Amino acid sequence: MDSFAEKVFEGNPAGVCVLGNKWITDDLMQKIAMENNLSETAFVVRNGDVFEIRWFTPTVEVPICGHGTLAAAHVFFNHENYKENKITFIAGDKTLYVTKNEDLLTLDFPADKVWQIDPAGMVDCFNFKPIEFWRGTEEYMLIFENEQQVRDTVCDLQKASKIDLSGIIITAEASTKGLDFVSRYFGPKIGIDEDPVTGSAYTLLMPFWSKKMNKDKLTAAQVSRRGGTLYLENCGNRIKISGKAVTYLIGEIFI
Repeated sequence: MDSFAEKVFEGNPAGVCVLGNKWITDDLMQKIAMENNLSETAFVVRNGDVFEIRWFTPTVEVPICGHGTLAAAHVFFNHENYKENKITFIAGDKTLYVTKNEDLLTLDFPADKVWQIDPAGMVDCFNFKPIEFWRGTEEYMLIFENEQQVRDTVCDLQKASKIDLSGIIITAEASTKGLDFVSRYFGPKIGIDEDPVTGSAYTLLMPFWSKKMNKDKLTAAQVSRRGGTLYLENCGNRIKISGKAVTYLIGEIFI
């Protein structure tokens, strides 16, 4: 599935493995994710009226993934005969919702906490110098001077792999008409050199930019090579992240 995409070969590709009502082993899920070699592969088990979900990069399991959840919802809405327009996923202690409005899917995720930090000790791995340094639970968030710097940034992946968190988000206010801000995401430590579109990153980005711009609804673009557009709403302790998804491939795994 291609998440946050208008058509195939855009947005962020994710694998989705529907496992029925029983989990396979962690080791097998990690091997499947490694074989898929996508940013994330989502694994889903039905538990009554809700769906338990886990996500693996090619190298590790991650605690939350937006585009993988969007892809999983797309599978159930379009290929698994799921008749409702809202689906509930359980991921550890988090409850995640996805609603369907025609071809637009909306993630409803908990907002992350974000706070400003001292740059001392931060790995210097970009060719432009950030003007502010922030962080959330799992990622650093660096504010750049303008959109063009975000687009033109080159990341030293070897240096970026040595950080103590999962990844680094870089972001700036947008100059492109119709957008409020842009971002990119680098996570070589967890096996993702650059993530094309990172839904969960907006649980940090949206609280920051919503407060800065004094707006509860914003439009953002992740300006990776594949790229993707996201429609965002700040709901206090929850963030709504909307986008489209398309089916690229349906297949079977033989083990």
